[in-house]
Amino acid sequence: MNEVRIRQVIILLNSSTFRAIASGRRRGLAALAIRILLHLFAIPYRLIVNVRNYAFDHGWRKIYRVSVPVISVGNLTLGGTGKTPTVAWISKWLITQKINPVIVSRGYKGDCKDKNDEAVELAEKLPDVRHVQNPDRLKAAQTAVADHAATAIVLDDGFQHRRLGRDFDLVLIDSTEPFGFEYLFPRGTLREPLSNLRRADAVALTRVDCITVECRAILKKRIQSIAPNAVWIEIAHRAAFLTERGGETVSLTSLHNARVVAFCGIGNPENFAQTLAREDWDVQECKEYPDHHHYTQRDSDWLLRRAEQCGATAVLCTHKDLVKIRPLWQGGIPLYAVMLETEMLAGEAELKTLLDVLITDKRLPESRTI
Repeated sequence: MNEVRIRQVIILLNSSTFRAIASGRRRGLAALAIRILLHLFAIPYRLIVNVRNYAFDHGWRKIYRVSVPVISVGNLTLGGTGKTPTVAWISKWLITQKINPVIVSRGYKGDCKDKNDEAVELAEKLPDVRHVQNPDRLKAAQTAVADHAATAIVLDDGFQHRRLGRDFDLVLIDSTEPFGFEYLFPRGTLREPLSNLRRADAVALTRVDCITVECRAILKKRIQSIAPNAVWIEIAHRAAFLTERGGETVSLTSLHNARVVAFCGIGNPENFAQTLAREDWDVQECKEYPDHHHYTQRDSDWLLRRAEQCGATAVLCTHKDLVKIRPLWQGGIPLYAVMLETEMLAGEAELKTLLDVLITDKRLPESRTI
């Protein structure tokens, strides 16, 4: 059973429910039985992951390269770590350097004909940047170079996809849920062992504004013990403004002390709840949907009724959710996406230096030993 199939099974559990069970917060015999079952599923998964990585490490499986630099943005865990805003940040920076970046990604459920939610979100944030989706990332990269004149590839969620060679591996770790509950998927949310972090050229600890300075130091010490040569980066994602479903930009203060209802269908819904909690909104409810949820008219109507029942003056969601539910929204209560800004609190200069070397010389210093 591959990762995608097991993820579909886990979606049957509410995301927060799964995390409560995997983390050990959910007590009782039923939760214990589920953890044991998930641990058994993790054994063959670990074997497959280890064999696959060993094959790439020792040349048994071939790595293919394209003629332009490839910058991979990935993670070690399932769920949201801030990849989409980081991909956008890197793409914008490359444009300032007169580089033509093309984003390459798998496309959720392997559908390379229709854009998925992240692709639509990136298209709105980066209207001038091409995005090629294909389950075969090598073919997607080749298409980006041949058809779109890419002078750099930004590989979205590429850390585990080793068949396409890359010149730079940036790995994101969510500070609020950093190590996948210390277990490999599906017992935890690790996609591969923590030791494989040694492949990273840079490690970015995201959402650092959600934890204390002391916690940052503890996480940094542990991560750097695994990947001592990786550049260290700290990223904060903060609410910056609101986007109305028609595209208009609205300030956060326009909803000062407002009663609101919220919803999201993302990998880590608790992070969205934390974002809401940092503002002065009176959140009556935050409805969770599975990651990559395909909204229906029934979903839209239910949310609108719930907002009316709560006396809400607005409904809030993430940008990823807005691009999907926007055509379905009917009613007088306004719908807004909470838009985040990416701020690098540490390591920005070092990251830009490495990327500049890469796009200038099309190479990095000698690869790290694996």
